[in-house]
This record gives sequence, structure tokens and C-alpha cells, in this order.
Amino acid sequence: MTVFAISGFTLHTLSILMRFIQGGHMPVANLHEAASLFAWSVVIVFFIIEIKYRVGLLGAFIMPMAFILMLSSSILPREINPLSPVLQNYWLWIHTLLAFTGDAAFAVACGIGVMYLIQEHFVKAKKLGGLFHRLPSLRVLDEVNYRLITIGFPLLTLAIISGAVWAEGVWGTFWRWDPKEVWSLITWFFYALIIHLRITAGWHGKRSAIMSVAGFVAVLFTFFGVSILLKSIHEFK
Repeated sequence: MTVFAISGFTLHTLSILMRFIQGGHMPVANLHEAASLFAWSVVIVFFIIEIKYRVGLLGAFIMPMAFILMLSSSILPREINPLSPVLQNYWLWIHTLLAFTGDAAFAVACGIGVMYLIQEHFVKAKKLGGLFHRLPSLRVLDEVNYRLITIGFPLLTLAIISGAVWAEGVWGTFWRWDPKEVWSLITWFFYALIIHLRITAGWHGKRSAIMSVAGFVAVLFTFFGVSILLKSIHEFK
């Protein structure tokens, strides 16, 4: 799995670099490029977690997620569009890298959450077979899940702040209640609630895993749903 992931990641990196060279700008001008960069970010975070925590079978849960993102990217229009004047700003790099890295951390946390729920099912059902022994313990999964959320949350916070500062420079206001802004704020409140409940009410384990999965649904809607279903000034062209 790791050799396959490294090979795919290397080719993907070269593809992103090619679009960067051809377009002359960060490849996030359309939804195809954004989904591709999202998948790339997820694999980066996966590598970091794999190196640091050695979470068994993590790749089996994260790589399909990256594959689906790449598949989504592949069916979207691939034209290399010029950046709109609004996006021709150094804030594009700051805001985008913060947002994508934060979303990638939430994606991997979601995968860990699913692993936790499966492992807990095995424990409760007393099905202590091969997969049970290959998955990490519930304690490890819960710890890594929470760690990823505490990494993704400040990154999302900084992404929202940097976006607001960028908006003030472009449109003269920090906040326009645009659907992308609203759903980013909803996502922020959701992950803030996860952290708050863990600290104050001791919510961890299964509850934390379920909320981690639900939180990533909000991330996906903010990323894809708002872009496709709602009218937004953040709409990808």
C-alpha cells in the first residue's frame, strides 16, 4: 500500500506542478484543480500520520477517500483557466494552503473515526478475528482522531481569518454572509463543539468518532455542495 501510495503521490505531484507551470498560478482556479489539490493534501496528511503513529491499515481507509476525490476531479472540466483579478493575490496561497491542510486533517480524522467504529463493533460483538488484530486499539484511534481535529481546527480558524482579511482588502468588508463563508463558519462551530464537549463533558470514544465523521460531511458540503448547489462568490469556474 505504501509503495503504491508513494508512486501515486509522486505522479500526482508532477501533475500539479505541470498545471502550475502551464497556468502560471496556483492550480485552484476551478473545481477540478481544487478537488485534485484536496486529494493531494489528504495524502500528505496521511503520510505524516503514518510516519508518526504507524496506524495499522490507515491507508486502506484513507486511500479510497483520496481516490474518490481524484475520481471526482477527473470528471470535472479540466481547462486551465486564468485567475480572476480577485484571486491574483498572495492571500490566495496563504488562505488556500491553510484551508486545504485543515480539511485534509479532518478527512484523515474521519477515516480514523470509521476505523474506531469498526473496531468498537468487533469488541462489543466479541469478534476478535484477523481484522480486529490488524486495527489499532480503541485508545490509539481515539487519541489520533482527537489530535487530527486539534490540528485541523486552528488551521480552519486561520483560513477563515485570512479569508476575512483578504475579503476586506478586495471588497471592503470582512464578511459578506456568502454561502461558502456561512458553511465554513458552521463547520468551524461543529469542530469547536467536538473539542468543547471532549474537554468539558468527556465526550470521547464512539461519540467523538461519530462527530468526526459527521464533521467531515460538513467539510465536503462546504467544499463541493456550496460550489455546485449554491450561488457563491467563492464559486469555482
